[in-house]
Amino acid sequence: MTQLRDACYVDGVRLPIGRAKPDGYYAKTRADDMAVRTVRALLERNPGLDPARIDDVAFAATAQVGDQGLTLGRSVALLAGLPRSVPGYAIDRMCAGALTAIVNAANAIRTGGQDLVLAGGVEHMGHHPMAAEIDPNPRFLAEQLVDPSALVMGSTAENLHDELPAVTRERCDRFAVLSQERTAKAQADGVFASHVVRDTVWTEAGWRVVDRDEHPRPGTSLKDLAALRAPFRAGGRVTAGNAAGLNDGAGCVLLASAEAAQGMGARPIMRMLDFVFVGVAPETMGSGPIPACDAVLARNGLRMSDIDVVELNEAFAVQCVAFLDHFELPLDTIQVNPYGGAIAVGHPLAMSGARLTMQLAHYLDTHEEAKRGITTMCIGLGMGAAILWEKCHE
Repeated sequence: MTQLRDACYVDGVRLPIGRAKPDGYYAKTRADDMAVRTVRALLERNPGLDPARIDDVAFAATAQVGDQGLTLGRSVALLAGLPRSVPGYAIDRMCAGALTAIVNAANAIRTGGQDLVLAGGVEHMGHHPMAAEIDPNPRFLAEQLVDPSALVMGSTAENLHDELPAVTRERCDRFAVLSQERTAKAQADGVFASHVVRDTVWTEAGWRVVDRDEHPRPGTSLKDLAALRAPFRAGGRVTAGNAAGLNDGAGCVLLASAEAAQGMGARPIMRMLDFVFVGVAPETMGSGPIPACDAVLARNGLRMSDIDVVELNEAFAVQCVAFLDHFELPLDTIQVNPYGGAIAVGHPLAMSGARLTMQLAHYLDTHEEAKRGITTMCIGLGMGAAILWEKCHE
């Protein structure tokens, strides 16, 4: 059996996340140019990295059309000015696009096939609204392969509420307020400065520099959230306040073998230990992180109590509260999403896994006692993902 090498997270950057609106940060910016900015920023931050030594560029997008199409990884490599010898490819696993790119890159390194890989994701939901450019096969519904609600993410969250009556709207709203509070604190404490890079964008008013996430709503209260309507069904529990927004964003990480990191004078922060992707009922896709984390923990002889930090994508508060209940964690546990999450900062689909990874790396790097972490998320059409990471020892 081949001895696996360490695949290490060295660095990662993302753009400030914008709102997918006609006057949002990136309304007049191409998605591929957003991705290019993250690659160039990584090169600027790592002067010891010889671009010619990059073995691959893996970039994800959910809507692989228009300015997110044309074999995105290769397009981004060329547009970023990498040598023409550097290849690239595109990935689509919906919300887990960047997580899948990171897993693919890490596995290529672990098996010895590659040494240095850029992996990330971009989603411009302002240019490509969710489900606007897809044509689901009629067999899905005609042959009852999935319930019609499986194709509407908000409806899948309502379905999960139906299955878990203990996960009430009030508890979900409390979780949403906590996300806003933690994101505001992380912003004030400079947490995001470790991986958010500014960008210059064109707007109706001319050029503008953006350096902070556009989506958070600091000061959000339970009273504010209780007044919001539930758009997916009458008397529903999922609202704009306890769900992630519609956003634009791009993020990219640098993964390397331990030897390659040493060669470029970089300090690896964490290494990928294991990963799991699972399938769940498409109608309740938000449950995905639970069996994914159960599986990755069991396979490594661990319990959730052995994990110091979890970065869980907050697509909907209901799936987060269900996750906490499953692992018998209190609603306000600092073990999960200590810097807030997508309810506050936003969820640009295929990009979000890169953000989770950067925040996990920051936590492990700045908390001496922390040794292990998990990045996890639910995925459209009924899937879940979990990646187990371990801090690299000095």
